[in-house]
Amino acid sequence: MGKITAAITGVGAYLPEYRLTNAILETMVDTNDEWITTRTGIKERRILKEPGKGTSYMAIKAAQDLIEKKGIDPKTIDLVLLASATPDMPVASTGAYVATQIGATNAFSYDLMAACSSFLFGMSTASSYIESGRYKRVLLIGADKMSSIIDYEDRATCIIFGDAAGAVLFEPNEEGYGVKDEILRTDGIGREFLKIEAGGSILPASHETVENKQHYVFQDGKSVFKYAVSSMADVAEQVVQRNGLSNDDIDWLVPHQANKRIIDATARRVELPQEKVMMNIHKYGNTTSATLPLCLYEYESQLKKGDHLVFAAFGGGFTWGSVLLTWAYDS
Repeated sequence: MGKITAAITGVGAYLPEYRLTNAILETMVDTNDEWITTRTGIKERRILKEPGKGTSYMAIKAAQDLIEKKGIDPKTIDLVLLASATPDMPVASTGAYVATQIGATNAFSYDLMAACSSFLFGMSTASSYIESGRYKRVLLIGADKMSSIIDYEDRATCIIFGDAAGAVLFEPNEEGYGVKDEILRTDGIGREFLKIEAGGSILPASHETVENKQHYVFQDGKSVFKYAVSSMADVAEQVVQRNGLSNDDIDWLVPHQANKRIIDATARRVELPQEKVMMNIHKYGNTTSATLPLCLYEYESQLKKGDHLVFAAFGGGFTWGSVLLTWAYDS
């Protein structure tokens, strides 16, 4: 028996129908298509508009897409991890609700929150459970309804974020495919640069916090950009070098879709041409926890068994990291 590794064996996704284009944003805030495109690379983003539907709705849809494509019995899933910065509600686990709704009644579930690095950190968590030998099927979902925490009068943030969900299934592998290595990092210095100020234990909700718009995302764009560029590029380069690989050995860079300039900088550091970089930020914006699985979903048909993938992400906190994974199947 070979060493057990955690391989991705299936991918699913859900995208809301409504497209919030740059042209529409021009009617809402003082901005324009050229300004947005030049600075972010974003042309449009999807928004979940239906009242009463939250992150769980998209997570359930993405999970069901995967389950249907794979043809698996949800009762055979051992664990459901929900990576999200926008849970349905405080206290009650969104992941637990999602697991029940998809029929994964034999699974335990919980939420994992690390801002835009949530899914990446979830990959580490899922692979650890698989490698322990205790669990055979771990469903990792990245889902965020960012429109629920964005002030659409704040042009610094409303141009960036969108709503979506993506899901991947991890299963044991003894042929050397799956998660090979990871470098994960955090630094609390980022707490003041990207945050929602109110609604937590320090500053509970009140009339004043609502009136002051302190329940929306605040971002110091220049500081976040500076840290993100250097941090994502550093760990991506390190994980490649640590495993004795060259840029020729890397088939795909799977970067968090926060800003095209950050993606381009990371690709340059690991010396990868554009055709090896997964990118869909122009269509969906920054969907936070959903960006990485959405990339896999869109590029799945191009992935081949044995491909080396380098994942990289950066999020509030600050949180960041890189994962090296060998793809386990031909689509």
